Formats: sequence, structure tokens, C-alpha cells
Amino acid sequence: MEKGEKRSRFRRICVYCGSQPGKKASYREAAIDLGKELLTGEPVGEVRAVSDMHERKAEMAREADAFIALPGGYGTLEELLEVITWYQLGIHKKPVGLLNVDGFYNSLLSFIDMAVDEGFVSQNARSIIISAPSVKELISKLEECEPEYEVNLVWETEQKLERESHLVWEAEQKPLNFVPEQEPGIAA
Repeated sequence: MEKGEKRSRFRRICVYCGSQPGKKASYREAAIDLGKELLTGEPVGEVRAVSDMHERKAEMAREADAFIALPGGYGTLEELLEVITWYQLGIHKKPVGLLNVDGFYNSLLSFIDMAVDEGFVSQNARSIIISAPSVKELISKLEECEPEYEVNLVWETEQKLERESHLVWEAEQKPLNFVPEQEPGIAA
């Protein structure tokens, strides 16, 4: 930290990103810039055994002070939308940021704006997502962010989320039969 710089209020930031570097050099450069911005001289990352993907995501969300999504694919989008939904439901009140490198997330932001216009997302809930084109601008916006979205739901404890996630996981583990049964009189 340079002289005169304010210490971040965030101890841990959960970063979602693609498993591939993408086609543009700017995506890789943004990931490197974010890494440099977040490095504090303290250990980075942690390896912890978990029983399933639901527990992994719940642990990451519990330990993080904020979330940032870099450009990525389905997995990045799924994890991003989940933490946005958890914020909307009142499960956490941690800032959620999009590093909108070269306008990568413009279409997603337009979709969300259309969902607001069409009455599927409230204007207040739209403010959950903080977006910026550069690392420095996004970190600055996240640091200044105060929870604006209020929800009337009350969640008992974080353990409730774990318990429900585990129950959902168990339900998903039931064997599924996707082989259609033969109709009588039709030859195989």
C-alpha cells in the first residue's frame, strides 16, 4: 500500500472468472490488473475440502466480503447470478461487481434493464449490480457501496442455507431415466 492510500474495507473478495483466457488480450490484462490490485502481501487463496458444489459456493460466499465477476462463461454467469439472488433475498449484503472489460457485460446489463422496464426486477434490486470498465473504478465503487436494497425476508442462520442446499443436492442425486419407454407396437 502506497503512502496516503486508504486501507480496503474488504479482507477477502471472491472473484468469478472463466476457465479459459478468452480471445481478447484485454480480458487477461484485466485479470492481471485485478490480481495486482487485490494483492496485499497476505496469503492468497485457500484450499478446503467440501462435499459438493453447493457447499463450495456457500463457503465462498460466507468467507467473502465482496464479489467480482470478470468475463467468463456459463459457470461465471451462474455464480454471479446466484450471489445477486442471495443479495436480493437478504442472505448477504455484500457488494457485487462486474468488471465490464471492453463492454463484455453490456448485453447482460441491457437484459437486466429490460427486466426492470418490464416489471420483473425492481429498480431498487437493479442497484445490486455495480459495474465498471476498469479495475480501479470498480474497486472504488465497491469500496463506496452501501447496501441500498432492502428485503423483508428474514433468514434464521447461515446453517439454514447449508441445510437447504444439502437437501436440494440430495434430491438432485436421485437417478434419472432419460431413456424413453418404447410405445407398444413400435419396433426398436
